[in-house]
Amino acid sequence: MSKKKKQVAAAAAPDCKIYNFCGKKRMILAIVICVVVALLAGILIRGVDLAIEFKGGTMLTYSYEGDLDTNGVKSAAEEIVNTPVTIRTGESLEGNGHQITLSFTSEEGLNADKQYELTNALNTKYPDNKLALFDSNDVSPASGREFLLKCLLAMVVAAILIIIYIAIRFQKIGGWSAGVCSIFALCHDLMAALAASILFGFEFNANIVAVILTILGYSINNTIVIYDRIRENKTLYPNATLNELINMGCSQSLTRSIRTSITTIGTMIIVSIVVFVSGYTSLLSFSVPLIFGLISGTYSSLFVAPVTWSWLMNKKAAKNSK
Repeated sequence: MSKKKKQVAAAAAPDCKIYNFCGKKRMILAIVICVVVALLAGILIRGVDLAIEFKGGTMLTYSYEGDLDTNGVKSAAEEIVNTPVTIRTGESLEGNGHQITLSFTSEEGLNADKQYELTNALNTKYPDNKLALFDSNDVSPASGREFLLKCLLAMVVAAILIIIYIAIRFQKIGGWSAGVCSIFALCHDLMAALAASILFGFEFNANIVAVILTILGYSINNTIVIYDRIRENKTLYPNATLNELINMGCSQSLTRSIRTSITTIGTMIIVSIVVFVSGYTSLLSFSVPLIFGLISGTYSSLFVAPVTWSWLMNKKAAKNSK
């Protein structure tokens, strides 16, 4: 062998232990089924609680001083509006005051008389807190449905663009099938995040939409990195089978994926603890589902997308050989 060929062979040699990712098809299938079952169980047992911005309703924001009994405010508000009320607290951007937001479903909004009655009742019950109406918003059910449809349409368009991008970039190693399998992995990640959101009792609000978009970007980036490894290995090992290329690519990306995920997921765990301890629980509907989505994204990028792609390509090859 010439000196040049020896250098190429040395450079091409795997620099890590190769794990049999493609041999874990049953385990992967079992985990995917568990995620689907968890999501369906959550929907059937707890149901999907759509936020005001999706189903229509009223949001009232009050500024107040001191410590406020949020459970008492919730009970007092429900007696007047005759419907379940969701309470969120926060800090005012103007000054050092506090804010509390009351949101509830209403077909025709809350007229001025009802707003005055509610504000007067709260001030009568909590005179020391000096509650003052800061903002009032009504969202019609039609607008909520339109917003939800736009979110779903944005996700569908994003999925189509991802498939097209992967198909073009990785056309030498079966781009279209790789793109479809990456979307399958993304669906797995979104189901994991939605299952966590429902099982923890969070409502489906703008935070969940932000979680979905974040997971879309994070998971597909991990998947593309692994696909790049597989494409490089295809050049270095032209005689290797697809399963061997996938096992090498995933093994080479394993350490990088785990380190990146530990950093990101660890940060979100710290954020969740801080907001829980400080009482800003409205942020938990973002951080908690995102933690589960990021864990799922790391796993699906290494196992679900490439191994599903391997299964699909091998099945296609077996069919063409007959």
